Amino acid sequence: MDKTNWTGVSHFVLLGISTRPEEQIPLFLLFLFMYAINILGNFAIITLIISAPHLHTPMYIFLSNLALADICFTSTTVPKMLQNVFSTTKAISYMGCLAQAYFFICFAAMENFLLAVMAYDRYIAICHPFQYSMILTKMLCAQMVVVCHVLSHLHALLHTLLMGRLVFCDANRIPHFFCDLYPLMKISCSSTHLNTLMIHTEGVIVINGALAFIIVSYACIISAILRIPSANGKWRAFSTCGSHLTVVAIFYGTLTWVYFRPLSSYSVATGRIVTVMYTVVTPMLNPFIYSLRNADVKRAYKRWRSRPWTSFFS
Repeated sequence: MDKTNWTGVSHFVLLGISTRPEEQIPLFLLFLFMYAINILGNFAIITLIISAPHLHTPMYIFLSNLALADICFTSTTVPKMLQNVFSTTKAISYMGCLAQAYFFICFAAMENFLLAVMAYDRYIAICHPFQYSMILTKMLCAQMVVVCHVLSHLHALLHTLLMGRLVFCDANRIPHFFCDLYPLMKISCSSTHLNTLMIHTEGVIVINGALAFIIVSYACIISAILRIPSANGKWRAFSTCGSHLTVVAIFYGTLTWVYFRPLSSYSVATGRIVTVMYTVVTPMLNPFIYSLRNADVKRAYKRWRSRPWTSFFS
């Protein structure tokens, strides 16, 4: 049998964030709270956008897709982690581990592409405001969202197939709370050169390419804002971009720190703490970042609260 298609383990053991018994219950409560906030917050964003006609614009179409990606992104890892807190085996099947890695990579890439698309939306809105509705048509928005989904699945498929080639022999204990790429590569007893090469080439192109697009977009945006004569106009323009830039800084900062470094220098202990930032904390914060600084969303929420429940469900 071809060794590259063989694995010596039928399942993996996810050791979690901490192996100390006294920390299990506090960690369970903390992550359950963050997961609940993430689901409720992002679902509220989607509900508000659907129910408010004045939010049926490209910016909020992209935001609703980002909220959905955040829900799926966190749901890929956190429920299994919460289950393992009270599990005696903490096991995940080999195919289940590859499936988890696939969807984790897919939704991380989807968030990456959607953040780039949202930067383009802000660029058109601020730099070409009079052509905004003509450039960003509903058809173009739908096509951009579809492209984000397709590219995300292709990106995930590539790295998952490469993970499927690895041999794990008798090592099946993963010192992490989900099947992440580097922890899996760390316990493999076969060469991970091709996997690392693809992360540092294709992965860099996908992640840093989107980040470079965002930076260029915001360089043009800032240049346009500085030409606005009134201070009030400048502040309003900056405020519409501030929430997006906050999410970009947290997401790309932690993602780059974890993956775009040599495998030999990767620390599992530090890596899993940083991973929590972009897998759990950022999706939880996104609804607050985009709603507390957004007058349109706050106005839609006030209208939703003032609606009679009968008319809302009719």
